[in-house]
Amino acid sequence: MTLSPQQHVDWFRASSPYIHTHRGKTFVLLISGEAIEHTGFSNLIHDIALLNSLGVRLVLVHGARPQIKRQLKTLDLESTFEQGRRITSEDILQGVEQAVGQVRVNIETQLSKGLVNTPMSGASLRVISGNFVTARPYGVRDGIDFGHTGDVRKVDSAAIQQQLQLNNIVLLSPIGYSPSGEAFNCRAEEVATQAAIALNADKLIFMMDAPGAKDKDGNIVHQLGILQTEDLLQHNSNDEITQLHLTSALNACRHGVRRAHMISHNIDGALLLELYTRDGNGTLITSETYEGIREASIDDVGGILELIEPLENESILSRRSREQLELEIKQFTVIERDGMIIACAAL
Repeated sequence: MTLSPQQHVDWFRASSPYIHTHRGKTFVLLISGEAIEHTGFSNLIHDIALLNSLGVRLVLVHGARPQIKRQLKTLDLESTFEQGRRITSEDILQGVEQAVGQVRVNIETQLSKGLVNTPMSGASLRVISGNFVTARPYGVRDGIDFGHTGDVRKVDSAAIQQQLQLNNIVLLSPIGYSPSGEAFNCRAEEVATQAAIALNADKLIFMMDAPGAKDKDGNIVHQLGILQTEDLLQHNSNDEITQLHLTSALNACRHGVRRAHMISHNIDGALLLELYTRDGNGTLITSETYEGIREASIDDVGGILELIEPLENESILSRRSREQLELEIKQFTVIERDGMIIACAAL
């Protein structure tokens, strides 16, 4: 659908508060291996480039589950899972490293494009990857030796911050390294979560197959607080990957990350819709109050005037001057969503 010039202007104006809000903020974005293989991946790359140009500091974490599965099949190797984790032997680790390396190069290649007449034209992005993640062995659990499967021990936040300050995009793979020189196969979700916590990120974003988290009735939930997320996890009404993302989001929000988002890579432009529109596109998890009713303050006068002006013009409401509204502001109650006044009433 092509927007009319006026619709384009209206959308751009509506997105401007979010452009100002997100500039200079740090976002950690998890891109699943399935998202990388999706036909819309190039559009996602364009949207990532746009975020960078708008001043967002980006840390990308990529998954590689389907790529690892395919690489192991090529090597005639079969891996097993226990407790939701891949058991990584020496042979399996080689296949994991090969698949992860191929995915990393693919992402760097996509982010390096600068073709004329494409959204990447003139982007000139710099992508930095390296040994930012220190890992430790997952060890022996319930009598099972997980080999080179690992947990994240530390994320070098200082080194990552240096790159972000240079306007570089940091790319993290689901492989961590030990001080003894060993490599460990880690969960991409854990790498993303620990990176967001270490960086005190403003947002942790999961790009996944599902359009968001579902409640026990199968309906998409667009906003969740901490207690609501805990309740949803107990009902176990989502698939395994969505449950993992919910758990990761809850962990991040409990440790200082302001907001976590779960959006679908199957929806073209979902990342922009989630970040630059009022209603979003997916599921938001936050420890803050996203939408609520409160008494109006003097700072709300501008927002209230904007709401009631169309009704005054149609003579539905009596006209109030700014001075009168300021004097009567204590009589007003407002509904606020994400810092914006969306409804008011004089009581």
